[in-house]
Amino acid sequence: MSASPASTLGRGTKTSKASKDHKKPTPAALKGAIQLGIGYAVGNLSSKPDRDVLMQDFSVVESVFLPSEGSNLTPAHHFPDFRLKTYAPLAFRYFRELFGIKPDDYLYSICNEPLIELSNPGASSSWFYLTSDDEFIIKTVQPKEAEFLQKLLPGYYMNLNQNPRTLLPKFYGLYCIQCGGITVRVVVMNNVLPRAMKMHYKYDLKGSSYKRRASRKERSKPSPTFKDLDFQDMHEGLVFDPDTYSALMKTLQRDCRVLESFKIMDYSLLLGIHVLDRKPLSRGSRCDSRRGQKVLYSTALESIQGNVKDPEPVADDDTLGGIPAKHKDESLLIFLGIIDILQSYRFVKKVEHSWKALVHDGDTVSVHRPSFYADRFLKFMGTTVFKKSHPLRGASSKRKKNSLYAKSVSQEILSPLKEMKEEKKAQSMDNLDGNCKLFLLFMFVLLEALLDFEDRRASSSTIALDDPLPSLSRSQSDSELDVYLVSHVI
Repeated sequence: MSASPASTLGRGTKTSKASKDHKKPTPAALKGAIQLGIGYAVGNLSSKPDRDVLMQDFSVVESVFLPSEGSNLTPAHHFPDFRLKTYAPLAFRYFRELFGIKPDDYLYSICNEPLIELSNPGASSSWFYLTSDDEFIIKTVQPKEAEFLQKLLPGYYMNLNQNPRTLLPKFYGLYCIQCGGITVRVVVMNNVLPRAMKMHYKYDLKGSSYKRRASRKERSKPSPTFKDLDFQDMHEGLVFDPDTYSALMKTLQRDCRVLESFKIMDYSLLLGIHVLDRKPLSRGSRCDSRRGQKVLYSTALESIQGNVKDPEPVADDDTLGGIPAKHKDESLLIFLGIIDILQSYRFVKKVEHSWKALVHDGDTVSVHRPSFYADRFLKFMGTTVFKKSHPLRGASSKRKKNSLYAKSVSQEILSPLKEMKEEKKAQSMDNLDGNCKLFLLFMFVLLEALLDFEDRRASSSTIALDDPLPSLSRSQSDSELDVYLVSHVI
């Protein structure tokens, strides 16, 4: 085994000519190699003494070759030969210990039974695997995402030390498998939506409206994942008691400010809704493992700030950590977490925002400046998705009906005017020639760069993190990432 700085984390999937001659592994063989590799890495780490995490630990990469016939250091196996790289093993061991994950439990969850492949509702090409006990998600990530995660680790370490109760993803390991000419990078995370609980509705929410409706293909699935505009059509908001609402919003505010400090945007809130009144909780054999839960602060109820009362026992006295809520006359259990945080506001994202802003309202597109994105995200969650219950509502019911009627009448009057305005805007955009559009695009990008420069100068509460990966910086302009640490978490 060898350990070195992370010099190959951001590379592509190119391999040597010799490895290209090998037969590509089947999906089952690749899953098996992932399980075996993680098992070997964790087992090998147990022989190393416990010590404090040092700055250089975040940039360490350990590499080992595992031939199928075995070696003096590695076991024999029935998968194709593969190479395993383990990133920041000591740092991730600390993260697992912080959440009460014992090495034996971690190994049992990941390696005891075959992984369960999940569908991907998003636009990315990532694969998702679930452990059989519902505890962990294994997700494939792109080279730039893996690179960004490793650069993020020191700030992530600081944030978790101060605030283990968070809705942000909890990362437990980062690995790379090179097998038969294929390179796969995977990250192990907490599972937000327990498979043992039927999710009657699932949403991926960003707080934007541009192209934020589930596609026909997604809607045709047995368990579709809807988006922002779908939520507004299907729900009038999820109602919580005042204490729960306050705790939930406080947690979201803290998490969004942390993401903003790292210049992260385009993240989502994954929201699962179980309707208690429809069917009693049906528990399978997998669900029993959740009784002996291995991970601290892993459920939605444990992750939010404040003193929130446990929900009333239902069915077999197990809500799997869901947050109690109401929608009209229905009783709900809510499961949620922030996902997809490995997108930084790099040059490519600035160009994407500027181009979309040319042809659509810039404030409604998903890609936006981190500060604006966080504010819009919080506003949408706090006013549209989550609402606070009010004890006295009967007196205002008539006024609500009248106001709704007046609103519908005003919409009927104003909608033609709005359509005319949008048509004029579309016509004016069509009249712009190609050179004018390119000039406007250039001006938008230049303005974004100037604003970003001013933000860096004006920000006295942040310090730049020295890049521990010199071989990764300055190789390409779009891969250079600015990571900031907040001097104190909000």
